[in-house]
Amino acid sequence: MKTCRVNKLDIGGDAPPRLMGVINCSNESFYSGSYVPLEEVHATAVAMIEQGADMIDIGARSTAPNVQAISGKTEAERIDAALKELDGSGITLSVDTMHPGVLDVCLKHDIHAANDISGFIYPAYARKVADAGIPAFVMAANQQPGDPVGVDATLASLEGVMKRCETVGVKDFVLDPGVGSWTPLRSLEDDWELCRHFDKFLRFDRPVLAAVSRKTFIGMLLDREPEDRLPGTLAVTMELLKKGASIVRAHDVAATRDLMKVYEHMVKA
Repeated sequence: MKTCRVNKLDIGGDAPPRLMGVINCSNESFYSGSYVPLEEVHATAVAMIEQGADMIDIGARSTAPNVQAISGKTEAERIDAALKELDGSGITLSVDTMHPGVLDVCLKHDIHAANDISGFIYPAYARKVADAGIPAFVMAANQQPGDPVGVDATLASLEGVMKRCETVGVKDFVLDPGVGSWTPLRSLEDDWELCRHFDKFLRFDRPVLAAVSRKTFIGMLLDREPEDRLPGTLAVTMELLKKGASIVRAHDVAATRDLMKVYEHMVKA
């Protein structure tokens, strides 16, 4: 498997599974517990690193279904203020945005990767990532984020994502199958199938991101609101690690790091 290097962090290859902590600067989030007020951004990021996160993913716009949209200006202002809090911290950072103008603002700060749920379907965004020389986390997408339905369609979509990376010259990237309720066409069982067949996404010889933290498919199975989905999330995360996930994106860093330590010890030769 090819390795993706984000700042000084190797993801994939012979590296151990990595942990990405989530800082959400959008109070519209589906999970209210993930929202971090501006005055707490620095302390929260430092705490996540101390709890075992390898890097932090920071975003300022909710992408949950049926959430009131915000303007690009508002997203840019939010993430600009949050990144100012982290400049000079030395923390490895990715920025979760799919808008070129917002990415321009982010690139004025100490960031190390772009997290694009639109999978480089927007050429202007992809070119900015390439010109900046930073790696990317790129999610399965055709015309909009998360629109492929089913395992085969997701595989085909990720193949398209890889071609778009090659076209613009982004060589360092991590693939994201895009588990989640992204479009009305996708059922909860579609998400479970992506998880059951997660190992199929390794065929591209690239690191694969597991991003299932507190998502709807877990909550609907257990009849739990986002605040009560941690046990279910950890159960799914363990299975995705078994199936080859190279990095886990998580709201709950301490609990997820404990799980990963147990997993690594269990599989130790």
